[in-house]
Amino acid sequence: MSEIPETAGGVVWQSSPPGSIYDYIRVASFSIGPDGLIEQWSRRAEEQFGLPAREVVGLDPVDAFMPSELRPQGHRRVTEILDGREWTGIVPFRLPESEGRHGFAELYVMPSETAAGERGALCIVVDVRALRGIETDLAASQAIFGQSPFGFLLFGTDLTVLRANKRFATVFGGEPGDHRGHTVHDYLGRAEADRMAAALQRVLETGESVTDLQLVGTAPGDPARRHWSINLYRVHSGTGRPIGVASLGIDVTRRHNAAREAADARRNLALLNEAGNRIGNSLDLETTARELLDVAVPGFCDLASVDLYTALLAGDEAIQSRADGSAELRRVAFASAVSDGPLTGSGPGPVVTVGDVHRYPFHSPCAGALRTGRLHAVPGDEGSLVHTTLAVPMVAHDTVVGLVQFSRAKGSEPFGDRDRALATELASRAAVCIDNARLYRREHERALILQRSLLPPGDPEAAGLDIACRYLPGNAATEVGGDWFDVIELPGHRTALVVGDVMGRGLRAAVAMGELRTAVRTLAMLDLEPAEVLSHLDEIARGLGDPGGPDRDLAGARRGRPGARGAHKSREADLSEVYLATCVYAVYDPVTRRCAIANAGHLPPVLVEPGEPALFLDMPPGLPLGVGGEPFEEIEVELPEGALLALYTDGLVESRDHPLDEGLRAFRKAISDPVAELEDVCDQVLNTLDTRHGEDDIALLMARIQGLAPDAVGDWRLPREPRSVGRARELARAQLLAWDLGDLVDTTELLVSELVTNALRYGEGEVRLRLLRDRALVCEVWDAGLVQPRRRRARDTDEGGRGLQLVGLLSASWGSRRTPRGKTVWFELSLPDGESSPAELTEEQLLSMF
Repeated sequence: MSEIPETAGGVVWQSSPPGSIYDYIRVASFSIGPDGLIEQWSRRAEEQFGLPAREVVGLDPVDAFMPSELRPQGHRRVTEILDGREWTGIVPFRLPESEGRHGFAELYVMPSETAAGERGALCIVVDVRALRGIETDLAASQAIFGQSPFGFLLFGTDLTVLRANKRFATVFGGEPGDHRGHTVHDYLGRAEADRMAAALQRVLETGESVTDLQLVGTAPGDPARRHWSINLYRVHSGTGRPIGVASLGIDVTRRHNAAREAADARRNLALLNEAGNRIGNSLDLETTARELLDVAVPGFCDLASVDLYTALLAGDEAIQSRADGSAELRRVAFASAVSDGPLTGSGPGPVVTVGDVHRYPFHSPCAGALRTGRLHAVPGDEGSLVHTTLAVPMVAHDTVVGLVQFSRAKGSEPFGDRDRALATELASRAAVCIDNARLYRREHERALILQRSLLPPGDPEAAGLDIACRYLPGNAATEVGGDWFDVIELPGHRTALVVGDVMGRGLRAAVAMGELRTAVRTLAMLDLEPAEVLSHLDEIARGLGDPGGPDRDLAGARRGRPGARGAHKSREADLSEVYLATCVYAVYDPVTRRCAIANAGHLPPVLVEPGEPALFLDMPPGLPLGVGGEPFEEIEVELPEGALLALYTDGLVESRDHPLDEGLRAFRKAISDPVAELEDVCDQVLNTLDTRHGEDDIALLMARIQGLAPDAVGDWRLPREPRSVGRARELARAQLLAWDLGDLVDTTELLVSELVTNALRYGEGEVRLRLLRDRALVCEVWDAGLVQPRRRRARDTDEGGRGLQLVGLLSASWGSRRTPRGKTVWFELSLPDGESSPAELTEEQLLSMF
């Protein structure tokens, strides 16, 4: 830095060199006297020619410096100059201490005259090499500054423009000279101009350059926002004194836009990826709508809402939306990232809160989007927080299911073409997930109806048993599976208890369970032994697993269908897996308190006798149903009064968290207290064990033994003789009167007489009569004959054959079953309730017998 200059008389005196052009041009001077010899030799001449004054003064300049071949011409020029003529030219000169090398000097010779009138000359010498260097530097400077394709400014130390190039003037108008004296505030907004001015001041003070300073502004006459990259560096004089700051500006608007588009593309891809991961994780319609907004706000927009057709939410088979887009919708989700924005509603129109049912007017943009199935861009109202809203219909499988609105608040960037495409894609993805959820809900409800229709009622009743049951689906989202239990009333107040588990889950397992349960009920009505029931059920299961049979493959092969046999085998393998099942079938007789049980690959029942620990019944496990090849075995156990029998599926005791043995031990411990109410025991078991693992369905059936009281049973053996018919009537009358069932005496006597007569006429061995009183009156007639009675219509001329018709007309139900030593024919009468009278034959019923 230079010292502070002193002023005197308007003249500025400066102790340091001024840094002018003479700092760059090497200028020397010397003078020639009237005799043509050097009189004076300047210090600059000493530096330039390398010769001190003491060696040069008094010498002929031509002989001293010029080559010998040029000396004659040099002497003539000196003579002319001494005669008063000026001369300018390039003069070669010998370099000191150099053989054969010479330089060139531009010589300015001006004649002079002394006070005595003698003529001399003043010579000004400039090194040609320095001049050529300055010319080159000036040309380079002009190329950089004047011909540069970038805007170039030179700021002075007062931060005003000293010089501007043509490119800058092309952008900001006028001629380059017109910008002299301007500041950055004349070109930029206040905030950006302040940043630029601070950067200029910092560069001027510190000398540290600034690169890639990003500025945003507009050019005159062009409202589009432009982005510039500015480079600043300090400019010095030849002596190193700072004289200003140079600014090079590059328009990077295209690069910025390209980078922004790339960033937008990356953001959109990230949003789509996030949408794929987050939308549709739930099969709930409202949850799916909220998942869409979680992705869109604030990553894509500032406010958003989702409306779904009320018909879709109601689960209609088909979405009946009005063609004009004005059908009822419900606002199911809303999200906002604007702190001072509305808490409800988004987009144009009246404010709608979450849960409101509303319609869009026919001419509204939202109704137009719903009507056409295309996106509509809607500008915000004046004074509204929102500047643009995209109303996007949610279209799935060519069906509009609702509308999503994406809104951006004022101050955010407007929606572009990429944003519109992204909005459509987000709405489409959510629409497909919502439609899938709708279809799932519909199928799920059908599956639930099927499953619930196949399970017994919540409080099944049985003679001599107190029953409690529980069913838990493996997954609360499906609620359908292959586990089942059943309580089937059998003749003679006996009860069949069934628990089964079809391998697999979901609707197919539920359908298989329903088919097997129906088959069990059908077989139970035949009153077969438990092992026989499982044997027949095994054959049925194998038939269900092979619906086509072997002839189907042969037929397909004969028709020449390639791959028909292999395709059928693939389907057969799939179905056979579904129809593999385990099952426990038990028949309890409340009269004898004995229970016959058979097992088909299922976990053994648990028995808890009063005062004893729980134990698993020791019985043959058997093979699962559908496997075949091995007969089933059964056991018979006597159950004491108050004992507890529990049948269950493996989902209760088995999970990934613990082995089966551990679960079985925990089950035995949880069921060890049979004194509590049976419903409480069920709850205790489910609360104690890990039943919420969601891995498998759970079925639990508990029965507490309450045998028929001895005075509720009448049992007699009758000899095989005709008078046993009258004896049977007498015994039945006496027993009914003892039970205070006098209203049933006449009907019972008539029907007992018919059954005993048939046993004597068509049966074998002694006859046994048994009356059972519980919730109904049951009469059983046993004999050793194997021929089952068959009801038929008697001809008009027949004297008999109408007994079983009479039994069928007067009883609530009747039937026959095989026993180990013959058969049993039975009928059942409802107990009188004090208001209704016993059944009586009408005239039409009597005539129907003939």
